[in-house]
Amino acid sequence: MPNNDEDELTTSTFKRSMKLAKIPAGFAARTTVGLGKRMVGTPAAAVSESVQRKTAEQMFSVLGQLKGGAMKFGQAMSVFEAALPESVAAPYRQTLNKLQDAAPPMSAATVARIMATEFGADWETRFPKFNLEPAAAASIGQVHRATWIDDEGLPRDVAVKIQYPGAAEALVSDMKQISRVARLFGPLLPGIDIKSLTEELKERIAEEVDYDMEAGAQAIFAAEYANDPEVFVPMPLTHTARALVSEWVDSARSLADVINSGTQAERDRLGENFVRFLFSGPARIGLLHADPHPGNYRVLADGRLAVVDYGSVARLPEGLPPIVGQLLRAASEDDYDRVLDGLRAEGFILPDTKIDYELMARFIRPLVEPVMTETFSFNREWLREQSQRMSAPGAEGVSATFKLNIPREYLLIHRVWMGGVGVLCQLEATAPFRDVVSANLPGFADPN
Repeated sequence: MPNNDEDELTTSTFKRSMKLAKIPAGFAARTTVGLGKRMVGTPAAAVSESVQRKTAEQMFSVLGQLKGGAMKFGQAMSVFEAALPESVAAPYRQTLNKLQDAAPPMSAATVARIMATEFGADWETRFPKFNLEPAAAASIGQVHRATWIDDEGLPRDVAVKIQYPGAAEALVSDMKQISRVARLFGPLLPGIDIKSLTEELKERIAEEVDYDMEAGAQAIFAAEYANDPEVFVPMPLTHTARALVSEWVDSARSLADVINSGTQAERDRLGENFVRFLFSGPARIGLLHADPHPGNYRVLADGRLAVVDYGSVARLPEGLPPIVGQLLRAASEDDYDRVLDGLRAEGFILPDTKIDYELMARFIRPLVEPVMTETFSFNREWLREQSQRMSAPGAEGVSATFKLNIPREYLLIHRVWMGGVGVLCQLEATAPFRDVVSANLPGFADPN
């Protein structure tokens, strides 16, 4: 007899591939039309904006319907929404926020089959209450609220995260498709290296679907932050290959909700908690939470920030590299001789690359503004300005961008850093970024 889960996987993978394949075809058609308009006198800027807007509309619509790698890619991109030109971003902000927090659910029958496979035919005796409707859904799995009977026979309110059937296979298939069309997303996210982003996501597929690794990382975070006044991490209680049971996080709001409708006081407080959590992990436990999209952060009734989903974690047993703090401090003090020497030594500037001192100083200086004052107000306008400065045709920063190389060992740190800045700009939060960096980034407070 055919396996229903395998049939479902084959069908859904084929449908995803067909939907993804429409994106480059649509882009090519719109570009051809745009060329025709320019030939008859329509201004190039207007044509470009029209193509950009229509490409964004199709891309967000397709990604919004998908799970697997496409959903993961959409979530990774969604934190950079603040960098989009407002004329493009405004109509699709709602779609992007949905990407951060939702995906089409599995059927109740599929959920029951997975639970029986993972916990045995009598799984319902261990989970006497189990809501077959998902409480949340993400790129490779969905979460159900349940009551679990622990080893002492006591009932616990829990979250059960279940992997979609064939999640690993779907991730591989989707990321191959996305890699082929990744260049098309460049115009929508100026200044973001989409190729590096997709390559890094492809490399982390195995970790994303490994619940042994996720449960282990989550347990370390939960133990370290057990009494933290700003952050809550749910403790993992048990897991199998395709199911992870954790403490339930009782929250009605996500960080995405705060982005949409939070007060300025909430934005500032939660933005600070968010950035402190990202930076403190490597310093306290040698781990960096590497998936900073707002759907992974919930707001508790007492105001703490609850952090969920530990499928993507960077292991930094020595903490963040001190050279990062040293160079950031040097840049904040306009010591660009030291900055350039350090960038060359670490491989950010390749040996044969010639680069103008003044150009690099003008390129980097605005990027270190957040650590040059006691507090810094992140906002979409600032991020769009930096993005345009680095990638707009004719912009001075373009030549500097092309001369910089991100070494492989820094790729994930760079993605988390840029993703974190994207979230802060979405929140439009004012945060004591310099204080956070000084307390948690080796080499910044003492650059020698």
